[in-house]
Amino acid sequence: MLKTFVFVIAMGSALVSATAPARADQIDGHWCQGLKHLYIDGPKIVTPGGKEIAGEYDRHGFKYVAPAGDVDAGATVVMRQAHDELMHLQSSAKPGDTQEWIRCNRQIS
Repeated sequence: MLKTFVFVIAMGSALVSATAPARADQIDGHWCQGLKHLYIDGPKIVTPGGKEIAGEYDRHGFKYVAPAGDVDAGATVVMRQAHDELMHLQSSAKPGDTQEWIRCNRQIS
């Protein structure tokens, strides 16, 4: 009887764990590289040059064309999240150069 009770409790716990939504990481938020920073909020980005524009968003990536006034203006910038705290950024203006960006420790406004 005790074995059956323990088995039922264990199976119930496993079932609840399996059906609970998983917390997945996402690229949204503040990212820093040295003194540079950017902010992603869904399809909106505030670029390192301070311009607020729209881009192509998915949960783990972002792509935009650097606006006039930003470094590499006119270049396509592609970002891909490696894990919760690391993102890789590549610009078509600098093929083969991959920058590593980390989550900012504090909120930047």
